[in-house]
Amino acid sequence: MNKLKKFTKAIGRIIRHPYLLNLILQDEGSNKEDVVRKYGLQDGLPVIEINELFPDFEEIAKPYAYLSGATMPIDIALLRALAKRYGVQEYFEIGTWRGESVANMADVAQHCVTFNLPKEDIVRLTNNQLYADLHSFFSKDLNNVEQLYGNSQTFDFGPHFGQYDMVFVDGDHHYESVKKDTETAFKLLKGEHSIIVWHDYGLDPETIRWDVMGAILDGAPAEKRKHIYHISNTLCAVYLPEDLNTHKLVPYETPQKYFEVEIRTKILNN
Repeated sequence: MNKLKKFTKAIGRIIRHPYLLNLILQDEGSNKEDVVRKYGLQDGLPVIEINELFPDFEEIAKPYAYLSGATMPIDIALLRALAKRYGVQEYFEIGTWRGESVANMADVAQHCVTFNLPKEDIVRLTNNQLYADLHSFFSKDLNNVEQLYGNSQTFDFGPHFGQYDMVFVDGDHHYESVKKDTETAFKLLKGEHSIIVWHDYGLDPETIRWDVMGAILDGAPAEKRKHIYHISNTLCAVYLPEDLNTHKLVPYETPQKYFEVEIRTKILNN
C-alpha cells in the first residue's frame, strides 16, 4: 500500500512539474538498461589497453591550462598518439572550448578544422561574455587551424563530407546531440583507415556514461559498431577500423601499470 501511495504521489508531482520526468529519463540505471537491451554490452564498450595500441606510450600535452572544463592530459596525449599512429593529416573537431585539443593537434596534423557555436549564441545560452570570448583561446592564431561556426544539429556539413582522417567529437553531451554528431562524424571520414574519437564516454576512466554510449552506438552505422572501443585510462571512446585485443571494463581494477607525469609551467605573453 505504501508503494502505491508513493507511486501515486510521484505521478502527481510529475503532472504538476513535467520537468521532473527528465530526471527519470536521464537516470543512468535506465540508460544502462536501454543500452544492454539493445546491444547486450553489459560491461560497456570493449576496452583496448592503451599499451596495446602504443607499447611505448610517451606523449606530451602542450598547451594545457589545468582549468575548468579541460580535457584530461592523457586524453589530449591520446589524440596526438592516434594521429601519429594513423598518419592523420586532416583533422576535424566538434566542440572547441579553449582550443587546447586542436592546438595540440595542430602540432601533428597538417590541417585542422574546429566547429563551435557562434559567440553570440554562447552568450545567449550562458549570459557570460567572458566564457564566450575564451573559446578558441589557444587555437585562434594558429595558421593551420580553420574555425567554423554554427549549431552542429542543423549545420550543413555536406561540403566537408569525406575529407578527414580523424574526427574528434566533444560538443554537447546530451543524447540527441551525441547521436547527431556521431552520424556527422562518420560522414566526415575520408577513407577506410580514418578514425573517430569521442570525449566524455566516461565520467571517469572506470565509470561509463550510458546515455553517451547509447547515443554513439545509435548514431553509428551498424557495420561500424564492432570497431568502437573504449581506450583504457581515458574518457575516450574510439572508432578504429581494425580488430584489436580487448577486455571487459573492471571497475576498481588493480593497477597493472602506471604513468610518469612531468609538469612544467610556461607563462603566456598576452
